[in-house]
Amino acid sequence: MLSTGDLAPDFTLPRDGGDMVTLSALKPSQVVLYFYPRDDTPGCTTEALEFTALAAEFEAAGAKVIGISKDTVAKHDKFVAKHDLGVMLVSDAESDVCERYGVWVEKNMYGKKSMGIERATYLVDAEGRISHIWCKVKAKGHAAEVLDAVRAE
Repeated sequence: MLSTGDLAPDFTLPRDGGDMVTLSALKPSQVVLYFYPRDDTPGCTTEALEFTALAAEFEAAGAKVIGISKDTVAKHDKFVAKHDLGVMLVSDAESDVCERYGVWVEKNMYGKKSMGIERATYLVDAEGRISHIWCKVKAKGHAAEVLDAVRAE
């Protein structure tokens, strides 16, 4: 399990639009990594729209926002186009990054157990260290809370 102060595990993943994103290449920007279960579901859409609404403020504060799920780049592209999203979405199709960040967990819904992404957010500082962790996130209002933390850095 990762803790504040730990070096954020580096990664290179494909993003919406077809480019690749490498976490360490974004230094010295702060980076918001928000992990979410699936594109175009109610909670995930709410979260993406709220981050999009605050995208200019995150940028002004010197932070990049990246949403991570197991969805394919093609699904991300459709999600971005459908909702006019203004945040970067990356595909962790193999769950490698989700596992390294501890968000690939066993879930229990209506008595049925399955593996899935637990909604969580990590704030990575300019040196590549984790400065804040939000676990079991509720989508509504979360982006504003993360923006407050970015501004406090």
